Amino acid sequence: MKLPSLKIGNLEARIPIIQGGMGVGISMSGLASAVANAGGIGVISGLHLSLSDPKWGINIRKANIEALRAEIRKAYKLAPNGIIGVNILVAITEYATMVKTAIEEGIDMIISGAGLPLNLPEFVKGTQTKAVPIVSSAKAASVICKSWDKKHGYCPDAVVVEGPLAGGHLGFKREELENIDEHRLEDVVPEVIEAVKPYEEKYGRKIPVIAAGGIFDGKDIAKFLKLGASGVQMATRFVATYECDASLEFKQAYVNAKKDDVIIINSPVGMPGRAIRNGFLEDVKKSQKTPDFCKYNCLRTCIPEKAPYCIAQALLNAQKGNLDEGFAFCGQNVYRVDKIVHVSDLMDELVKEAEENL
Repeated sequence: MKLPSLKIGNLEARIPIIQGGMGVGISMSGLASAVANAGGIGVISGLHLSLSDPKWGINIRKANIEALRAEIRKAYKLAPNGIIGVNILVAITEYATMVKTAIEEGIDMIISGAGLPLNLPEFVKGTQTKAVPIVSSAKAASVICKSWDKKHGYCPDAVVVEGPLAGGHLGFKREELENIDEHRLEDVVPEVIEAVKPYEEKYGRKIPVIAAGGIFDGKDIAKFLKLGASGVQMATRFVATYECDASLEFKQAYVNAKKDDVIIINSPVGMPGRAIRNGFLEDVKKSQKTPDFCKYNCLRTCIPEKAPYCIAQALLNAQKGNLDEGFAFCGQNVYRVDKIVHVSDLMDELVKEAEENL
């Protein structure tokens, strides 16, 4: 059976795959444009795009805005006919400014998690930019839909449902992650589909539900499409591609990871996260790291004087290949990654597997 396209409003991706946004500097214009050119939806992470560029000096806030503009323009230049999104965390200090900047640059969609993006419609309403919240439960989807409907007369253009097997910061409590079977993505996706139905009926349009978190191959894609999802979001698989914007050392950490290397950490920003175990994280666990002076004031949830390390700097170090002074976030299935490939080949493989299992 042929894989269906993914329609979000007037946008249509030939392949129903959204590449997950990964910061710091993991998914930028290089990866996003490659995915878009291959028929999926490429996503730039809006988190600290400027940190790897020394020309900005100490003016981090202005730098992030200008770097976001530059990355969006570069992505569309590389993929003029592709669909590009930006992932902007609700928790970042400059959320509103980053959202406005992306819209000014004509971004196709803004995908927003790490909090409830309750004011996102006020920015996108009246524009061509789609508003796509990330949720981890039907309850969160209902809260967003109800709030957007009441305050803005708007409903989500799509909803990404992220399960507990995802990488990076997670929308679950640590104890919930230790009982993953109670929060299976297979159970949550149908619940979210039901939760958005009243708003589909009210607004007279479909709200595509996108499954995310732990999706690794075409079999997984087929499974969630059969459960009613309109598409999937995948991140981990796209790290081990030549087009990914991370260093070779970062990508190799994915290839080398074993199942026992995948751990849940307590992030300095107050959320649990999934990462690859390494010496840096072992030192953190042993309390051998000391708080850093805050250079960035990037996340509202971070308390620098209590943080054992600056997560922005640690992620940037890892992106550049210095994993002795940083670490790599990852999805639960990272241990299944065994080689670095081209995005186009990965997409072909995923489509073939999915069509064989539909």
